[in-house]
Amino acid sequence: MKTLKEIPCGNTVKVTKLTGEGPVKRRIMDMGITKGVDIFVRKVAPLGDPVEVTVRGYELSLRKMDADMIVVE
Repeated sequence: MKTLKEIPCGNTVKVTKLTGEGPVKRRIMDMGITKGVDIFVRKVAPLGDPVEVTVRGYELSLRKMDADMIVVE
């Protein structure tokens, strides 16, 4: 089970599950990150925070803490 936080730059992955609770999970889903969607990892900041991704044709920056809640394959 890998999370988005562990994926290196330049890879595309598919979301299999969202962990986390309540408002945080809701916020991630509101950003368009839902089960089955493809996420392309554009770049990771030098210290690993934030992670820049492309989802559904737009760019997002995610905190490492949030990226750790997104289970991918």
